[in-house]
Amino acid sequence: MADKNQVVPQQVSILIVDDLPIVRLSLQRILTKVGYRCREAEDVPSALVVLEGDAIDLILCDIQMPGASGLDLVRAIQPRIPDTSVIMVSSLEDAETAIECLQQGAFGYVLKPFQPREILVQVNGALRRRMLEIAFRDREAQLAHKVHEQTVEIRDSREEIALRLISASEHRDNETGMHVRRIGLYAAEMARMLGWDQERIDTIQAAAPMHDIGKIGVPDAILQKPSSLTADEWVVMKKHTIMGATILKGSTVPFIRMGARIAIGHHEKWDGSGYPKGLRGEAISIEARITALVDVYDAASNRRHYKDAWPEEKVVELIRKGRGTHFDPSLVEPFLKDLERFRIILAANPDVATDEDPGI
Repeated sequence: MADKNQVVPQQVSILIVDDLPIVRLSLQRILTKVGYRCREAEDVPSALVVLEGDAIDLILCDIQMPGASGLDLVRAIQPRIPDTSVIMVSSLEDAETAIECLQQGAFGYVLKPFQPREILVQVNGALRRRMLEIAFRDREAQLAHKVHEQTVEIRDSREEIALRLISASEHRDNETGMHVRRIGLYAAEMARMLGWDQERIDTIQAAAPMHDIGKIGVPDAILQKPSSLTADEWVVMKKHTIMGATILKGSTVPFIRMGARIAIGHHEKWDGSGYPKGLRGEAISIEARITALVDVYDAASNRRHYKDAWPEEKVVELIRKGRGTHFDPSLVEPFLKDLERFRIILAANPDVATDEDPGI
């Protein structure tokens, strides 16, 4: 069986860098005799010119040259290693410098006077290592791509699970499927603005749409009432926060656990006047504080059975007035400053009719 890491000289380009023409000629004869393609440069600047224009697989470079040294060349091309392997050619007194070259990424060095067989062994070994390192890097890139694909799949699955969990309450309520999807997108954008890591951003995007899942336990007569609720009816309606948390509690799945915190806390207010517990300030989970803000923004910005959509200036004024009372002040400022981000989400995900044949 052929070795897939076998070096094929005819496919390899080597750059010989030495200020002495006789040394360059000697190395070229040794290498071309077995099929390697060779280029020459008399110093580091001319070598860099060759590297700029040609694909070079390996460099054979003298350490001591007038002007810039071989070590300077290694440093200059360090970002390209292992794409370009480097072997240093040195005299005995250059041994310490040769070792420094190795620390900078060179593969090895050959002492003068060199023997043809020694040159070929070093070149073959350096090229094989180069092939292995490039193959390893490619496998790492493929693995990273696969992990990214799986991460996206998990994120999408998580969002679908969340949307399906709330579909029962959605069909009983007057909210729309696009409303809950927008809540997830808004919350994720807010989290991104706050500098959260991607995993946490994805988690709140899946969790925030479950904020009203507890409405599945609210009677239709209250949930779909076209007029204002009585005091007793409001008592029942407010229980949807507790019911939602009860539905979601006890899970080991991070986005469902976050969903429980959002369900219980998204009607709490910064000044403590909310429900169901009357929590104040940072006693309310940050996820619930975010959801409370974007939920009000979306509800005010869209038509509901009891109201028309508000103009944006009225929505902004509502949120501004709620700063420090209803909403966390540290969230209101960035939200209003970058309102365009949320305006884009709103426009890209409009409400749609919900009476189509589900096609089941």
